[in-house]
Amino acid sequence: MADIQTAGIGKGTPGPGRPKGAQNKVNAQLKDMILQALDGAGGVEYLQRQADESPAAFLSLIGKVLPTTLATDPDQPVKIVFGWASEGS
Repeated sequence: MADIQTAGIGKGTPGPGRPKGAQNKVNAQLKDMILQALDGAGGVEYLQRQADESPAAFLSLIGKVLPTTLATDPDQPVKIVFGWASEGS
């Protein structure tokens, strides 16, 4: 039987793996199924209804899809101020 070359897999060296940024097939399939389900449930109208009826769940979703970093110009930094909104504003 001929010896097959396997890029060092199983010999303590990593295999070639996925290209950087490429999604796992299962993740890509799951994302596609979720988008199909959203489309079947009504798309934007469904999400708007969820924002009104279940704001906590909707905001959790927003937190997962918004970027977690803010890219800005280092010469013009962005100032973000957190505080409590008063009743009149």
